[in-house]
Amino acid sequence: MTIFEKADRVGGTWRDNTYPGVACDVPSHLYSYSFAPNPDWSRQYSSGSEILAYIEAVARRYDVYSKIRFGEEVKRCEFSDGRWRFTTSRGHGDDVDVLIAATGVTHHPRFPDIPGLSSFGGAAFHSARWNHEVPLDGRRIGVVGTGSSAVQIVSALTPRAGRLVLFQRTPQWILPQENKVYSADDRDNFRRDPEVMRHIRAGIERRFRQDFSDAVVDRHSERLDVMQETCREYLETQVRDPVLRERLRPTYRAGCKRLIISADFYTAIQAPNAALVTESIASIEPRGVRTRDGVLHELDVLVLATGFRTDRFMRPAQVVGRDGRELDEQWAQRPSAYLTVTIPGFPNLFLLNGPNSPVGNFPLIEVAEVQMAYILQLLDLLRTGRCREISPSYVATESFEAERTAAAHNTVWMAGCKSWYLDDRGVPAAWPWTIARFRETLATPRLEDFERVV
Repeated sequence: MTIFEKADRVGGTWRDNTYPGVACDVPSHLYSYSFAPNPDWSRQYSSGSEILAYIEAVARRYDVYSKIRFGEEVKRCEFSDGRWRFTTSRGHGDDVDVLIAATGVTHHPRFPDIPGLSSFGGAAFHSARWNHEVPLDGRRIGVVGTGSSAVQIVSALTPRAGRLVLFQRTPQWILPQENKVYSADDRDNFRRDPEVMRHIRAGIERRFRQDFSDAVVDRHSERLDVMQETCREYLETQVRDPVLRERLRPTYRAGCKRLIISADFYTAIQAPNAALVTESIASIEPRGVRTRDGVLHELDVLVLATGFRTDRFMRPAQVVGRDGRELDEQWAQRPSAYLTVTIPGFPNLFLLNGPNSPVGNFPLIEVAEVQMAYILQLLDLLRTGRCREISPSYVATESFEAERTAAAHNTVWMAGCKSWYLDDRGVPAAWPWTIARFRETLATPRLEDFERVV
């Protein structure tokens, strides 16, 4: 087995995102590999650097590094004569029996289409491509966007900035966060008795599922009402200025966009050196951002916390399946996959966190583990010689997509907001059922849904 990694180290999201304040909004003991619990988490919600260190430690423990070729981006894959032929950015080429694409969904930054963006005279960069050489203390900093990254950046930089301006297009519902510190005694207890960690993880998972992940797939869930009321109370008790409070109040149902968890954003945005701008951006000029009311907001640093192109997956690599079928052509309207894992016409190609995975309502590590267990069962068919090629049928894939699309209309993501969950039709692209159904559905492959070449 060989792993081709386009970057120079492991870590994915936690390698790429190094902005001030970066942290995970899933509890640490749940955001861990099931086979590698970590007794040394410092807090209930860990920082990005701590998660990166954990991932690197797991990779060392299981000797993953010996299997990785760093700095080699796969540029082209073609299925021919029963094997996948691929080439990398360094010109390396090889033939393999199986491809597993574990590229994730948040590795292609989305840049806003704002006139004059390239003309800005100060430092400008995407939140996922942070420029640590740029000084921040005492500077005039602008942040475009109001998602999780933007909220964390505003909270971290307001105490350091001379002035911080948040350009808000859409307000977000925010849940309060209590970030418990694990003491040295706690961590010693975790090390002595791993069962304690398993108990904590099971409890967090149960509450996470009941209070959130199962609720968002039922737009009429009473738990969503409770969640929205918690968000509303947090906004109204934390933001003193009634005008600012209303500008921060969303008009859509909580959960329609990815819910944000923060202990200090409302405090930060009310600081004397902070400003919330809700007027839309007209253009960017050398000296700053001009809004449609004609005001020029002069800045030294401009941060684009504007999300990612979540429909890319393994692209821009050119992927060519059976009979010369190109993935770009097959996905011309939108990405799709059978049960999130396999693609018709592309034999022996498997996806982790592929199209329509439970993104946004469950930890991606858990999702990938479920998918990998499913993939291993299909690989066993190849390993034991029961078939040489395997891929889902177009009929099974289309049936799954029709069922998934119908179910998506019952999710809270269809409750009247725009978000990165929605595809070109305005239909949520995520798994629209409970995580329990995800586990059950992927527990055992339905071989009648696959085309096999023996």
